[in-house]
Amino acid sequence: MSQTASRRTRPSVGGSTRVILLLALAVFFGLPLLWLLIAPSKLQNEFVTLPSLAFGEIGNYLRALEHLVGFKDGRILLWAWNSVWYTAAALIIGLVISIPAGYALATTEFRGRRLILWLTLIALIVPTSALVLPLFLEMSTLRLVGSPWAVILPTAFFPFGVYLAYVFYATSVPRDLLAAGRVDGCSEWQLFRMVCLPLSKTLIGLLTFLSFTANWNNYFLPFVMLTDDETYTLPVGLQSLVTGTSMISMSAMRGTSSTLKNPEGALLSLLMVLPLVVVFIVCQRYVVRGALTGAVKE
Repeated sequence: MSQTASRRTRPSVGGSTRVILLLALAVFFGLPLLWLLIAPSKLQNEFVTLPSLAFGEIGNYLRALEHLVGFKDGRILLWAWNSVWYTAAALIIGLVISIPAGYALATTEFRGRRLILWLTLIALIVPTSALVLPLFLEMSTLRLVGSPWAVILPTAFFPFGVYLAYVFYATSVPRDLLAAGRVDGCSEWQLFRMVCLPLSKTLIGLLTFLSFTANWNNYFLPFVMLTDDETYTLPVGLQSLVTGTSMISMSAMRGTSSTLKNPEGALLSLLMVLPLVVVFIVCQRYVVRGALTGAVKE
């Protein structure tokens, strides 16, 4: 009886330990997000007088948003637009290049194919920060430093997308289907466009989420490449606001000489997260399915 009772209690103890551990991790990672949600509800002086997780007033959200929109005659809106179109352009170019490249590597045999695969894997291993200086020298040679293309073209380089497309087409597209298309007289382009591309919704959704997330949050490359604050993205613009002091001390509010402070900075950080949440919700099912790409080969 005692052995049976101990066997019954062991799973419950293990389950309780896992629950406690998961709750502790949720609190650890969730507290900063909770603070970010609450912070714009406070006034600047309330950051010191009120507890960290104390809620201020709903109206302070609108006040902070008004200050953001009025900053430098709408400079925040310009940065938001820059982030949107830089990210969208890099995403489209990256998908247009990486998906056909992965398809060609997976379905055709040609001289240099193995070398391209090795170079793709090497590009995945090299840290992104290590490529910033060579990219800057390359963009400087092309006289693109300071222009949006100095950010768009390097971020459109998506070796992980090429490799993931290669794995997807090598494992998820039946060879008999391609052989049947070739027997019917389809060219490789027709096979890709009419047969494989409609089957690639999972791949496209996963690559869209990964590319959008990486490019939207990209800070170091735009910081190095962009020289004029009118071309800044939101991450670079936010950093330019908060450098130097605990207050966002750039005074160019429309019609006033006030300064942007912590509530506005927290609200801007919160607004930067919203597009990522929307893209994740739209691509969620593709992200879950795409995570299993290549796990099973029939």
